[in-house]
Amino acid sequence: MNRTKEPFYIIAKPIGSLCNLNCTYCYYLKKEKLYPQNKSKQDFTINDQVLEKFIDQYINSQPENYNEVYFIWQGGEPTLLDINFFKKIITLQEKYKTNNIKIKNFFQTNGKTLNEDFVKLFKDNNFLVGISIDGPQDLHDYYRVNKNGEGSFEQAIKALDMLIKFGVEFNTLTVVHNYNANYPDKVYDFLKSIGSTFMQFIPIVEPDDNKIVTEWSVGSSQWGNFMNGIFKNWLNDIGNIFIQQFDVILGCYFNIPSSICTFSKQCGKGLVIEHNGDIFSCDHFVFPEYYLGNINKNSLSSLIQSEAQIAFGENKYLSLPDKCLGCKYLPFCYGGCPKDRVIKKDDEYLNWLCEGYYSFFNNTEPYFKAMASAIHNNKSASDYKEYLL
Repeated sequence: MNRTKEPFYIIAKPIGSLCNLNCTYCYYLKKEKLYPQNKSKQDFTINDQVLEKFIDQYINSQPENYNEVYFIWQGGEPTLLDINFFKKIITLQEKYKTNNIKIKNFFQTNGKTLNEDFVKLFKDNNFLVGISIDGPQDLHDYYRVNKNGEGSFEQAIKALDMLIKFGVEFNTLTVVHNYNANYPDKVYDFLKSIGSTFMQFIPIVEPDDNKIVTEWSVGSSQWGNFMNGIFKNWLNDIGNIFIQQFDVILGCYFNIPSSICTFSKQCGKGLVIEHNGDIFSCDHFVFPEYYLGNINKNSLSSLIQSEAQIAFGENKYLSLPDKCLGCKYLPFCYGGCPKDRVIKKDDEYLNWLCEGYYSFFNNTEPYFKAMASAIHNNKSASDYKEYLL
């Protein structure tokens, strides 16, 4: 089997976009329209042939001597699948891994249908579970609703309690929108109170069918104010609570490449496999024009190293507007996620969140520099005050 030159990851959608919630801001629910012939849950469920081929190639297409493979299971809502499906996954992973390969499973859920059988499976097989939760109940339920328009907070908390009870490793994923973005202190205090020690904050920027940013999308200055507020709180918890963006930015001061594509110079190393084996360039670019091929007809390595995917990854930097190229914070974000470049100015597209990112980078720069100095002097980042100018 051919191997790629660089590591890659694929977000697996084993049940496509099917979900038991109807979150107002969800960009993935509409992907159901890509498969108009599908009429039932079974139609959107990955079959055994595709699943086995995916697991085999995903493990054995990684570069030589690469000994860690991360499977990412998302939806939709993956718990809509029977637990036996995930037992099958574990069996297949054992079948195709070699002795030096370490397998890690990441599982993202809204918690609505999580039960103890799932949680025990996660614990016994060292799954890392991401719980989607947008803050305390009034903030979470504002947009995260079920099919009847009812809030989903209580079910998310019940799921979280089960994970804690059984000792399952978890993190929290918080979508930041136009409402909860106004309450960074409230969001942070809540996440801390429920035991989250690893937090992810994802800004929602969602154009509608007319390419106009939706009303629930977070504003640029809002995003900056929110992240500045989170950072202010986090300064008291350095070393105890980890926030994805902050880890990456601190790494920039040591010339460590970003571990998340949003802040990388190039993207294209995080693809998507749909329920039927279709491969797309990125989770945020599941559109016909970014379709690469199908695993039943093409090998993963050939699709990942295809001219189309290479061009997709390189275009992030090559299409940067002059404003970004002249920005002193270019090495921190490289223009952010291309999906957020929705502001047309002359012949260029600017990132909707640019103002907010600039505010955040500018506000936090002295602190990150001080943390870097502390680490250079063999101290903890929490000792940053000694080096704060």
